[in-house]
Amino acid sequence: MNIALILHIISIVITFESLFMLFALIVSFIYKESVFADLSHTFLITFVLGVVLNLLTKKQRQVEPSLRESFIIVTLAWVVMALDGTLPYLLTGSIPNFTNAFFESISGFTTTGSSILADIEALPKSILFWRAETHWIGGMGIIVLVVAIMPFLKINGIYLFYSEVSSVASEKVSTRIRQVARRLWLIYMGLTVAETIILWFGGMSLFDAVCHSFATIATGGFSTKNDSLAGFSPFIQYTVTFFMLLSGINFVVHVFWLRGDFKTAFKNEELRLYLKIILVAGTIITLSLFFHHQDMGFEPAFRHAFFQVISIITATGFATADYLQWPLQSIGIIAILMLIGASSGSTGGGVKVIRHLVVFKHIRTLYKEYFSSSAVVRVVHYNKNIVRPELINRVFTFVLFYYLILIISTMIMMLWTNDLKTSFGAVATSMAGIGPGFGTVGPVSNFLHLPDGAKYFLTALMVIGRLEIYSVLVLFTPSFWLD
Repeated sequence: MNIALILHIISIVITFESLFMLFALIVSFIYKESVFADLSHTFLITFVLGVVLNLLTKKQRQVEPSLRESFIIVTLAWVVMALDGTLPYLLTGSIPNFTNAFFESISGFTTTGSSILADIEALPKSILFWRAETHWIGGMGIIVLVVAIMPFLKINGIYLFYSEVSSVASEKVSTRIRQVARRLWLIYMGLTVAETIILWFGGMSLFDAVCHSFATIATGGFSTKNDSLAGFSPFIQYTVTFFMLLSGINFVVHVFWLRGDFKTAFKNEELRLYLKIILVAGTIITLSLFFHHQDMGFEPAFRHAFFQVISIITATGFATADYLQWPLQSIGIIAILMLIGASSGSTGGGVKVIRHLVVFKHIRTLYKEYFSSSAVVRVVHYNKNIVRPELINRVFTFVLFYYLILIISTMIMMLWTNDLKTSFGAVATSMAGIGPGFGTVGPVSNFLHLPDGAKYFLTALMVIGRLEIYSVLVLFTPSFWLD
């Protein structure tokens, strides 16, 4: 195990993080905030730490990390980023308690969006901007950013890319992994800029537009307002709904769209199922709200329903209404959407649509084989390609493992809450990276009241969910260290 190489790449991550802190420092300067000096200290501490560690390990600049080292780097990077990310909260006194600051930080970087803040609007704008930045950085993954600039460092970084981004290369967009990373980041930044401009011209302040665009494209959900997006105009809500929808789509599909290859993009089975789920769920909830709430017209019912459906399935976590006050069938649909998740290769969380698609296709194939008199062995197809049996087994194992962790973790959470709804909501939203849950951690509540032990447990689930289980759990297997 090349410890020096691991520390070297971590030093690059830390240095990048410090450069993002500069933007929060600039915001503090513009608004003439009293926390400017404290933010200056956070930048200097992080920047110096990254640079010094980089210089101490400079001999590793041309060394390629192995697969084992990549798993360690990716997991360690999120923890280190979150630890450094607490400094703006702690040194400015915005969140003086370390446990709460760490929870808020890792919730941001994993794009979960769960918060311990009771009065968001009381924070300095620079802290709100840093808070929004954390999940924008984590949305695509700072590791992908490192891979994109690694040609300058003479490092390939292919293992790092595969450890951080799931299923991105499955469509064979490019044979060069760095080109893929650059394209993904260009799309990511392009969507952010486009949404910012539309929100700004739609009536938001430039500051709020940037922060909410960061939150939308990263599917993070941190807002600058206590009531999330409920107080903004229908135009703003529709705009955010549209960009949440785009952010939940595999970014490789966006690459095809940019190439003008719309035929290939819309042939993608995951994309079609993703859109169908949203259409069906949104329609059912719209009708449910319209007929059960006599004071709600069709347009508000339509807007709130589709906003919340897309917000939950993409794991963004914005809210325009308290869905816990909706009819029971609507709440049930919201719970199911939490588990389904967004598309693979997107910034969204959850189990992912493609895995559920493969599972149901395989179950259908087994059913047909069981009741068929033919001896022909049926196979599962995805996008007209045969899905190998070993890949189906991996998908089944992942889905089973995900739900097993969800059930066990819910039971563990009940040791702290003694409330099934709150425990399930907290665990499900942490693993899927959504933000609001059920019970006392719903869309109009927060996580502040939970015991410290529960908060640390949920932060672990956030990392496990963000890195899709295996990247983290493999570190706790003896064979990983002994082979």
